[in-house]
Amino acid sequence: MTQPRAGRLRAGDAAARGHGKIPGCSDPSRSMAVLIVEDERRVRSFLERGLSEEGHGVRSCSAGPAAERALSEGGIDAVLLDWMLPGESGIELLRRWRARGDVTPVIMLTARDAVEDRVAALDAGADDYLVKPFSFEELLARLRAVLRRVSGRASPVLRCGDLALDPATHRVTRAGVEVRLTAREFALLQFLLQHAGEVVSRSRIAAAVWEHDFDTFSNVVEVYVRYLRAKIDEPFGRPLLHTVRGAGYVLREEP
Repeated sequence: MTQPRAGRLRAGDAAARGHGKIPGCSDPSRSMAVLIVEDERRVRSFLERGLSEEGHGVRSCSAGPAAERALSEGGIDAVLLDWMLPGESGIELLRRWRARGDVTPVIMLTARDAVEDRVAALDAGADDYLVKPFSFEELLARLRAVLRRVSGRASPVLRCGDLALDPATHRVTRAGVEVRLTAREFALLQFLLQHAGEVVSRSRIAAAVWEHDFDTFSNVVEVYVRYLRAKIDEPFGRPLLHTVRGAGYVLREEP
């Protein structure tokens, strides 16, 4: 792989200065928030350094669980995803992300260069496919091209039963009736809808919505769940937000 140009920036410096937090970035010349999912440390360091030197915000991890957490926290403009990861493979991760409606642009990075592998990755939902070893300049160009292609793509409306949340307009409705939420209530509902049908713990909610690991005795999550229920459930007579005792909460439609 062609090495990135030398520079004084270290990996993470751009993110520390506030670069890369541009969800839905539509201007490819601006900084991007890029998630690198790569288990080979040498390649991961190469990408971290090069992207940081270009002024982009960088997050990186080496396996699926950490990648899932990073995506759930939001603010990622593009993902560089290695195919061969320990445990769940990159293509398995990608299929699950697309199945749940995540449209974050993904460029698959892999040494697998057979035509059938390219077809499999693209059919699984990859936006592009880059074979190792590759030129760093080509990677940057492909990132810019992917973001140009998806810049006009609308964020999908999140739904559970007759409840709908539109991230683009910040509008929530249930049974066609508009529900007005505070910014924190909206963020909580958006997270629950992104994980509809999945039981999520209080600590996971706190980390994603408040970006903080709350003390186990803190009741802030319960307080906001109560606020949310009062707006999306109680007026409609059929609950969607359920408590799973000892485990957390789940947003789902029950018979």
